[in-house]
Amino acid sequence: MAELTAYAFLGGNLCTDLIDSTADLSALDSEGFWVVVIPFEGDATCLRFGDVRAVGDKWGIISASESSTERAEASGRSKATGRSEVACTRGVELTSWSSSLDASQFTDGVERIRAEIADGQVYQVNLTRTLTATVPKDFNMSVLSEGLRRLNPAPYEALISIPELDLAIASASPELFLARNGRLVRSSPIKGTASTPEGFLDKDLAENIMIVDLVRNDLGRVCEWGSVHVADLLKVESHPGLHHLVSTIEGTLLEECGWSELIDATFPPGSVTGAPKIAALELIEDLEPTPRDIYCGSIGWVDADRAVGELNVAIRTFWLTEGILHLGTGGGITYDSSADGEWAETVLKADRLLSVAARSDARGTGLR
Repeated sequence: MAELTAYAFLGGNLCTDLIDSTADLSALDSEGFWVVVIPFEGDATCLRFGDVRAVGDKWGIISASESSTERAEASGRSKATGRSEVACTRGVELTSWSSSLDASQFTDGVERIRAEIADGQVYQVNLTRTLTATVPKDFNMSVLSEGLRRLNPAPYEALISIPELDLAIASASPELFLARNGRLVRSSPIKGTASTPEGFLDKDLAENIMIVDLVRNDLGRVCEWGSVHVADLLKVESHPGLHHLVSTIEGTLLEECGWSELIDATFPPGSVTGAPKIAALELIEDLEPTPRDIYCGSIGWVDADRAVGELNVAIRTFWLTEGILHLGTGGGITYDSSADGEWAETVLKADRLLSVAARSDARGTGLR
């Protein structure tokens, strides 16, 4: 069998034949098809691929020994038959996960944020924790990704494997950070999570509106005067196991601005930081004991030749480094937040994903 080569599935495309990589975001306005990974902290990774094939939603499962040609053929079989070639691997046991913040530490963080809000330092802050587990030797991120697609489908999903960069990501993100079509740009922040469509609290609505204002301000730095507007406000979106409030903000990008300027003006996403953003980021650094890494960053694709692309907010996202699987979970804290309620929200967001990761293969018909 041929050795594993770099590949990515996202935006309905199978990307192989990695040409080059760079941390320079201005490359996204050059030429070619790019896959973009921007961690919450640190430099971006922009990957240009030479072979990009539309495969729709039939990705299939990639074995660690398959060549890019074999992958494309397997994907073609899956697309034609509607079935995936499933590799059997061991899942990650639910009891093997540990959290960067336990319930007591998370409670302390919530109360600290509430005190800062009472003092007028911030309006809201996104507090998160990172879950980690050692994976079995035969663990396969492609199998995990297929499980996510079957059992937790999401509009901004992605599977990326770049062995030479130790980059292995399976994302089931429901959230759009940035979309661009020529000069038209769009962001759709999620704030507000409930187990039922009728379960949103007043604080969920307040959270969302505050972040809408923040995103409007961010986009206003690189968009034409008067073009930034709210296209949708407090729309309820349903996803597997939970429901979100989503708003959409649009604007017209200035002629002198490209992807680099757009990302610089808006990153990190407001929905996973807080308001005001700089003060929220300072508090996050103080309260969270580990870097967020890929979590709360952004993953997506850019077609530089057509000046179009989509970048997600890297939530509901697994990443694997040196045999350790990571998953982040969190939520926005306002003065009306309760520590128990916020902790329960982090559990709600993570539980279904952990159940998918615990499966031994991707063939199952549902979750227990």
